[in-house]
Amino acid sequence: MKRVFIHTFGCQMNVNDTMRMSEALSSMAYSPTPTADNADLIILNTCSIREKAEDKMLSALGRYRQVKLQRGALIGVGGCVAQQEKNRILERVPYVDFVFGPDAIQKLPEIIQRVEADRVRVVETAWVDSESYVFPTANPNTSRGKATEFITVMKGCDNVCSFCVVPHTRGREVSRPFTEVLKEAASLTTVGVREVTLVGQNVNSYLGGISFAQLLLRTAQVPGIERVRFTTSHPHDLSDELIEAFRIEPKIMSHFHLPVQAGSNDVLKRMRRDYTVVEYLERLAKLRVARPDIAVTTDIIVGFPGESDEDFEKTFQLTEQVRYAGQFSFVYSPRPKTGAAMREAEWGSVPHDVKIARLERLNALQKRISIELNAAFVGQTVEVLVEGSSKTDASRRFGRTGQNTTVNFDGDAPIGALAKVQIGHASASALGGKQVSVESMPAIMVPEAEVAPEVCVA
Repeated sequence: MKRVFIHTFGCQMNVNDTMRMSEALSSMAYSPTPTADNADLIILNTCSIREKAEDKMLSALGRYRQVKLQRGALIGVGGCVAQQEKNRILERVPYVDFVFGPDAIQKLPEIIQRVEADRVRVVETAWVDSESYVFPTANPNTSRGKATEFITVMKGCDNVCSFCVVPHTRGREVSRPFTEVLKEAASLTTVGVREVTLVGQNVNSYLGGISFAQLLLRTAQVPGIERVRFTTSHPHDLSDELIEAFRIEPKIMSHFHLPVQAGSNDVLKRMRRDYTVVEYLERLAKLRVARPDIAVTTDIIVGFPGESDEDFEKTFQLTEQVRYAGQFSFVYSPRPKTGAAMREAEWGSVPHDVKIARLERLNALQKRISIELNAAFVGQTVEVLVEGSSKTDASRRFGRTGQNTTVNFDGDAPIGALAKVQIGHASASALGGKQVSVESMPAIMVPEAEVAPEVCVA
């Protein structure tokens, strides 16, 4: 068996794409390896949402060059950076053997055969027309031993926000037929998966034969599925029907990632986000009425072109008002071909030190809020879906609550079990406690020794 190491950067979509790459390569007798040092093939599955992700990719390529020199390993770059910057990658990194975009995952065996047979560098970044695109079908055995798994329900985005490169790297929205999604969910239960997360760049604009709310409800009805999650959403697609699904179906977990991006209407307008802060808050209020215990997380860009001190204060105040359970906040970095990059000189750049100072203030506020929210669970007993050994202490277990909060606890519940855990302490990012009970296990369970290799994610 030849060994493949896939280094994954970015979002859940990329993590899911990495699994499909591994499945495609299994037909060539490649098996996953957790380290690049003994790999015969190294693939970087890249993200271009932020400039920092590209820098990490180039740094990693520098490290893997030594493996190529010592072992003759092939090196490929896939994902969004590959789609957007293929020529720059080939020029800057002459030891990269092939470059391929997100639509070319199924062609990986063919690409590698061309590299090996013809000794040429191969580029495969052509778009597949929306009408012709076929979503890769997951092999459930790849997920054997996991309690939770991703299912891709759509790709691409039609919103063209002025800061976002996704339309240029993932293309237009294409929805997967709902029958395929339900079939994949059912197949995952046969190897022990009990929770699925439906993923896409903008899942609640799903048009795969039924509405996204209906897709969630039907997925929750698949025998063996106990929990359903999804990510990511655009506020303008938070429909009353989707909110109602939260009210009537307890298997839809009490967590909603709803990116606001900024708390200033002026900034939102320049971002091409077609909602105001008031409209965002109105939708959020309805959601919290339907599911009072829901945890809301968000994305925020700090230092967007033209952002004044007053604009930032509005974002700061919004964070305080909403009391997000968590947020992914980053300083703005211009992305190629985006509207903001082309108009930054006109709107006005925010100095880097100002961006950093604002980000640090926002992060400090969010940390305080997260600590306060998590501290409220101390003394309570929560239900946790067990995912394995704790990443911070292998002698403990870990899983997540319905609100998507990580819980590290003392106990012996197997992977896939729903355990009751009494919370004894809390931090900004996790809860800690001890197991007090565990449900009787379902008929289909997988020994922990059979857990699939972890994906390397940056």
